[in-house]
Amino acid sequence: MNSLNVLRLSFALCMITSAVNLQAPLYDALAVKEGLGVGATTVAFACYVAGILPVLLGLSGLADRIGRRPLIMAALCLCLVATSLTLVAPGLITLGIARFLMGIGTALTSAVAPTYMLELYKGKDHWVPTNWVTASTSLGFGLGAAATSLFVLQAPSLTPPSHGLYLGAGSLALLLLLGLQDNASRHKDTAMLRLPAYPAGSMPFAMPILLAWATVGLVIAILPSALAPHGLAAWSGFATFGICSCGVLFQPLARKLSPSTSTQLGLVILPLAYALITWGALKGVLTAVLLGTMAASSACYGFVYLGGLSGVLDVAGPSKTRASAGFFLMAYIGFSLPVIVTGEFVDLLGHTVALTSFGGALVIGCIGVSMSFRLQKKCCKVSVAYVRLTVSHVCIIIAYCFRFG
Repeated sequence: MNSLNVLRLSFALCMITSAVNLQAPLYDALAVKEGLGVGATTVAFACYVAGILPVLLGLSGLADRIGRRPLIMAALCLCLVATSLTLVAPGLITLGIARFLMGIGTALTSAVAPTYMLELYKGKDHWVPTNWVTASTSLGFGLGAAATSLFVLQAPSLTPPSHGLYLGAGSLALLLLLGLQDNASRHKDTAMLRLPAYPAGSMPFAMPILLAWATVGLVIAILPSALAPHGLAAWSGFATFGICSCGVLFQPLARKLSPSTSTQLGLVILPLAYALITWGALKGVLTAVLLGTMAASSACYGFVYLGGLSGVLDVAGPSKTRASAGFFLMAYIGFSLPVIVTGEFVDLLGHTVALTSFGGALVIGCIGVSMSFRLQKKCCKVSVAYVRLTVSHVCIIIAYCFRFG
């Protein structure tokens, strides 16, 4: 293994994903500045997915044509341009454009990062390079938001120093990519369009990631406005860090479980964690919010993520590439549409009703998916009776939180 090359690529991946949520703690302030509501913020937030999906679906064969390093460099350049826009002209429209560009960059990265890291690692153990990719990207998704929160807590601003620091670090990462070897063979006749597929038995593993990433999107896009009445909006970057970056700590455990057990365990944790987040946000209890986001991350980027993806690939047969695309399509649908709908509900009905409604839908979704595992007889060592009993406890806890909290 060439450790220096692995570190160079890992640093670049971390910088690409750090840009994505760099502005997250500023969402509420940007909306207030322009006299807009949470719904407008969630639309700008979802522009990220609008950038991802066309590349994910229509340009998945690009790496085979031009190589891997050019795509990583292009992604980093897009993130630098996007961050520069938010620094020069902060606002929700600029945020939407920036997130669209970042979405393109993320899609370009996700298409090549695992195989590129595997090539640079040059080892027999495939888990090690996978861990490097997972750790660097997960850390990045939360790192940018946490850095912005640190500066905003010291001096509120729509253009905090974290943006300038990012431009410097990102430029360094771009320079370090120069000369990085890329020995991938080029195939100009490679098909560019690879449509997603859902093989028989894959939906119980694909649906949970929709629920999990909808929760992640809600925390990033809506939580700052829920914390604002308590004077805690500036702390939302740490909540983003918690839900995006802490899940990697649970991935070693998730790998030891069967896909079915891992996914179902995540479905039990997710509503409990969401209840804690929502109660803390509505009551202004920051500790509850932060603990809840870390617990949710264990599901969103740990048990549900790895268990669901492994389960989909196990039943995919020869269609693994298309099945993987289908899995991530479900993830990004969850990351956008439910968040936009909940944001509109916030503007119409207020945070309490909107967040409670989302929680109710989340519980119903988790119960429904758990039942589908039973119907397909894929439950392993975790008994169905235990899962059903625990989900019933989830409903009781959520009702208790909102009735007596």
